[in-house]
Formats: sequence, C-alpha cells, structure tokens
Amino acid sequence: MNSVTAHGTSEHRLDTVVVGGGQAGLAMGYYLRDRGRECLILDAGEQVGDAWRGRWDGLRLFTPAALSSLPGLPFPSPGGYFPAKDEMADYLEGYAGKFDLPVRLGRRVDSLRRNGNAYLVSAGDERYLAENVVVATGPYHTPRVPAFAAQLDPSITQLHSSDYRNPGQLPEGDVLVVGAGNSGAEISLKLAATRHTYLSGRETGNMPGGVSEHRLSRRLLFGWRIDWWLIGRVTTDTRLGRRAREFDRRQGTPLIRLGPKDLSAAGVERVPRVEGVVDGKPRLAGGRVLEVGAVVWATGFVPDFAWIELPIFDEEGYPIHHRGVIGAAPGLYFLGLPFQHTFLSATVGGVGKEVRHVADHLAQATKREHELATV
Repeated sequence: MNSVTAHGTSEHRLDTVVVGGGQAGLAMGYYLRDRGRECLILDAGEQVGDAWRGRWDGLRLFTPAALSSLPGLPFPSPGGYFPAKDEMADYLEGYAGKFDLPVRLGRRVDSLRRNGNAYLVSAGDERYLAENVVVATGPYHTPRVPAFAAQLDPSITQLHSSDYRNPGQLPEGDVLVVGAGNSGAEISLKLAATRHTYLSGRETGNMPGGVSEHRLSRRLLFGWRIDWWLIGRVTTDTRLGRRAREFDRRQGTPLIRLGPKDLSAAGVERVPRVEGVVDGKPRLAGGRVLEVGAVVWATGFVPDFAWIELPIFDEEGYPIHHRGVIGAAPGLYFLGLPFQHTFLSATVGGVGKEVRHVADHLAQATKREHELATV
C-alpha cells in the first residue's frame, strides 16, 4: 500500500478496499488473501465483532453452529448448538486474528465516489484510492419506525430493537412488540417470562424444524442441513427466487428458530397489526386499543447508502446488481444484502458462497483489464 500525506490528510493507494468488518467483510479478506490480492478492511467499530456485541442480551444465532461458519474456520461449538451473540463476536475476532486480516478499526467511511479510473473512499482524514471497492456493510442502517409512533403518550417507553438490550430497560406493565419477524419473535419470547407481552405484525411464516432450545438433536440437525441445502437452491436467477426475494422485502423473513407454538406456549399474545394511535395508545387493526407501558419496535431497517455518490440504486435504495456485482460501476461490489442471490446470502454460514463469487469476479475482471492494458 502506497501512502502520501498532505495538509493533515493521508491518502493511500491500493488494490481493494472492503467497507465493513463483519462476517461478509472478513470472509472477503480471507478470499482476497488466498488469491494473493492486496486489500484493506475498514470498520467503524472499536473491536472486531462489535456489531454482534451491541445487540440485545440473550440473542442467539437463528442457525446452529454447523451452519454458521465462515470459510476456512469451523465454528468452535457442537454442530447443533445455537451460538450466543458474544460467542459469535469472539469467533469473528478470532477469525480476523487467525488469518491476519488487514482490519483497520475506528474508520467510519464518509463517502465513496469515482475518481478518474479508480474509486476514492473517504474515512475522516484518510483517503483511499482503490481499483476495487467491496461494500460489506449489510442493509441494516436506519431503524424503521412508523410516523404515528410520535403520537403515543410520552409515558409509554419506546425502543427500537436496535436499542433494546434487556427487560430492565422497560417499566413494569404490559409490553407491545411490533414486528413479528425473527427479532420480534425472539424478543417477545424473552419478555413474556416477566410480563404480559403482545406481538403484533403480519405472519411471516416459519421454516420447518424450528426449535426454541439452545441445541438441536442429531436427527433435527440432519433435517436442518437438508432444508438449508434445498433453500439454497432457490436463487434470484429463477422466477421463484425473484418472487421469494420480493416477498422477503415486503413481508419479512420467515421465522427460523421459532414457530407459533413456541410463542403461544410462552404466553405471548398474538394480535393484529398496529394501525395508529387513539388517545395516546396503540390501536390495532379492527379497532382494539392496548394499554401498555412500553413498545418495542422490531420493524426492521431501511438501507442508507447516501454516502455512496454513484447512480447505482433502485427506487427502494438498494443497489442494482447481480450476485453483488454492480454492472454500472465496474470494480464495485456489494455483500451481505438480504436475498442477494438466495435466502442464505446474508446468513453467517451462507455469505461465504457469495463472497467467493465476488472474489472470483474481481480477480478475473482485474486480470482482463491488465491483459488489455498490455496489448
């Protein structure tokens, strides 16, 4: 990596910059190193794995350890065990250390734009000129909360799932969890142990073979492996896959570990969608008004790629791509997007296949460019 310094700003020239040091970014670093490519991974956190450490207490992966490994390093737990969030964070930190990946922490990327025949990546006072950029920040940027949330009585505590950590943050009394996807289901299950909990939202469906325990039996793990293989065969190159991606965006991801029976057994009361506010209280579809002391918004996120100054996005704010390759901007790639190619693309165990595809494309495209330049 070549560096120059001018007027307090440092500038670095290199082959590839990876933005984001989570599972997708680290796996990209692994594959690029394996191919002898120079890269640098920029991450805003102070420690590898911080994105996992900052999530709610008691969170476990929705997939067992056998389906939650990155390339080159099996997860160090029995195959049927569902790792806790801090265990996942420690695994990522160990992964970066084992393969001596070039991660620079505390670097929040402010902008990405074209600069001649290269890309200019800015992070504070640092500038990076790169032939290739891989955006591995995922899609979970700005919490989504309905506008009518501002009309709730100030006495009702409101938290988005990204800020929720444990029941101790909430006052006594009933609680409403809005959003019946994986996060909402898991949070409501835990809350129901200490208070009456309502879970509101569209039914997202659930995967077969769900389990609320922390470990799968060998028989169930075998079933999960088969199901996972079958799910991974449905890609966005097919009509069925494209329809599944649109359903995933509109309705949310199906429940993976839990099912309706698990929630009912825990005492979670399923209620219709929240449609508005009456006298400062949440009103459900059908007119029922709930008396609650707190609302947890498990309503997901909207992508925020405003820092990327390139015309590559659709009307919903997602990059226009095929398997992470941006046709309109050669040398630019994305990883960790929901249903990037299959339902598994954004999972810890599934992202490796997408990373390998992007790494191969990057290497081959760069090789072709160099061959043409020498003709």
